[in-house]
Amino acid sequence: MNHDLNEKALALHKEHHGKLETKSKVKLDSREILSLAYSPGVGAVSVAIGNDKTLAREYTLKNNTVAVISDGSAILGLGNLGPYAAIPVMEGKAAIFKEFAGVDAFPICLNTQDTEEIISIIKNISPVFGGINLEDISAPRCFEIEGRLRKELDIPVMHDDQWGAATVTLVGLINATKLRGISKEETKIVLAGVGAAGVATGRLLISYGFTNITFIDSKGIITHDRNDLTFEKQELLNGSTANVINGDLVDALKDAHVFIGLSKANTVTQDMVRSMSERPILFTLSNPTPEIMPELARETGAFIVATGRGDYPNQINNSLVFPGAFKGMLQIPGAQFDRGLFMTIAEAIVKHHEQFVTAEAILPSMFDAEVVGVVEKAVLQYFA
Repeated sequence: MNHDLNEKALALHKEHHGKLETKSKVKLDSREILSLAYSPGVGAVSVAIGNDKTLAREYTLKNNTVAVISDGSAILGLGNLGPYAAIPVMEGKAAIFKEFAGVDAFPICLNTQDTEEIISIIKNISPVFGGINLEDISAPRCFEIEGRLRKELDIPVMHDDQWGAATVTLVGLINATKLRGISKEETKIVLAGVGAAGVATGRLLISYGFTNITFIDSKGIITHDRNDLTFEKQELLNGSTANVINGDLVDALKDAHVFIGLSKANTVTQDMVRSMSERPILFTLSNPTPEIMPELARETGAFIVATGRGDYPNQINNSLVFPGAFKGMLQIPGAQFDRGLFMTIAEAIVKHHEQFVTAEAILPSMFDAEVVGVVEKAVLQYFA
């Protein structure tokens, strides 16, 4: 990463001691107001909620508050750095929630990486929150944690590393293939990296109709000949229509239209790009260093290159999805995230951006102020 950027980030966080603070909505400037906000008046509110817990959404912060929860096991592309190192990332997510969608969010970093403990803790703190945003929890534990919580809680739960990433990738892929002039049925895709983001992206693309996908993990192409496949990898393989053979990334990329990298830095060479189809599309999303740098990919004829970085065009950024998604979900008691909703959100963003799509702008900017409203509206219409 850029050394100067690192130093500036350290200085910013040190100056402010983080990015969040607690602020009261009610100014406690008189004895009367204090007696209404706290004792004795608050007792009437507690009694009302005690008689009907659904009133918590009406009388407390629950109606607009999300918990941003991590165990620090998969922080960005940096690995298992633990819960203390997760704090600044979760603070950042909370700041984005507030700045972009007006949603209050609070970072919670758990000092355990035990699946059952994490599920239990989240269930036990859930009364105060209207939604749960899971973040930076490693695979495969993240799949069970999210799945169980969706079934066992009455508030929406989303692992953003999975579904935020997958939804934005789907938006970019829809627009990129339209520009390339190729249908989803004929698009030959290679997806490298089947962790949290890779599994969710594969699931969402297959559900949408991009089914010709060859999946790659650290051991090579995922095929039926292997006996080491997890449930998730087996599911992706069963959902794919690709004619897969044993081999590695070099073999898979030959004549492919699209590469989606959610794996490791510098794993794709210029020769690999040359072996792809004419005018290939590359989503090199490993952070902070992509599978191949955009300038190297373009030198070899890449038509569209997207990364997870903000210093290149076509940033695949989860911030296009999660603020508006939760803003909408918080308005629908009992609603839960599902795959159909993420496809609906993706289509709404595609339609919003359709007049502005170019090879260097396959996605709207995260600073497009209208995107949150577009996503929020898509959520509300989906559950209408």
